[in-house]
Amino acid sequence: MRRRRSWNWTGSLQTASKPGCPCPPSTRSACSGRVAAPASPAGTKRIVIQDTVAIRDLVSQAEWSTRVELAAAYRLVAHFGMTELTGNHISCCVPGEPGHFLINPYGMLYEDVTASSLIKIDLEGQVVLSTGEYGVNRAGFVIHAAIHAARPDAFCVAHTHTAAGMAVSALKCGLLPVSQTSMRFLHAAYHDFDGLAENEAIGRKIVADLGDHDVMIMRNHGLLVCGWTIGDTFTLLWRLERACQTQLMAMACASPLVEPDPAICESVYQTLHRDLRRKKVTGSSDYQSPWPALLKKMVKLDPSFQD
Repeated sequence: MRRRRSWNWTGSLQTASKPGCPCPPSTRSACSGRVAAPASPAGTKRIVIQDTVAIRDLVSQAEWSTRVELAAAYRLVAHFGMTELTGNHISCCVPGEPGHFLINPYGMLYEDVTASSLIKIDLEGQVVLSTGEYGVNRAGFVIHAAIHAARPDAFCVAHTHTAAGMAVSALKCGLLPVSQTSMRFLHAAYHDFDGLAENEAIGRKIVADLGDHDVMIMRNHGLLVCGWTIGDTFTLLWRLERACQTQLMAMACASPLVEPDPAICESVYQTLHRDLRRKKVTGSSDYQSPWPALLKKMVKLDPSFQD
């Protein structure tokens, strides 16, 4: 039976009381509900947990809170129709554990992802902590690990293959500033398609093309965004998707597009980025993030993401 939790909007998690494992912490890996596998080739201890409820007992409070938010992000991406079956990924760094990040189990639908089901891996692709039922997609590791390794500010990275995103990525003109929303992405990075992301060389090329941008349109492929929080990353992804949808709807009308003065577009871009940079440096800005409201929405829809 799943253990139900409710989100406390100060950022903490409230848990219903439930009997825990009787083993002391130092011997819990030996109990029947936990199976510890041998060390990985890279020397990182790999732990496979068969009792998913036990995951919370093995991680820090900071990691558990991150897992809950990341699971919510997966559920929200599914809710807003931005999935491609079981493909694509949203990854984020593990607080206090440099070189470790969380990613979805390959083969699980976004709508089924929970805090416990997320897999912890290192930058070499070795599994550090997992429930063992699913593995990790090689392409997801190549893209996300490369960005996390090169960009300390990229706490969270999201990549999608939506119909609108792939369509815009196939247009020679790319994403146009035809709406106020799309002006936020006036200077998005672009990456030319060079095959499946199956090796580190492609990962390095993606990192080089991304540079210090937080948004990249991968030609003939899809969309990629990164942010310094899970909430910022999801919001960025949602707005980028909306910008792509709006452009395609306007182009489908077979009427000339009205593009605002480039100077005005640049001014809007700079204003939005100035506020976001202030938030990143000082932690405060006039921008009110929709993330708390989205978390509350997810709890109302299906609180099982917190399991």
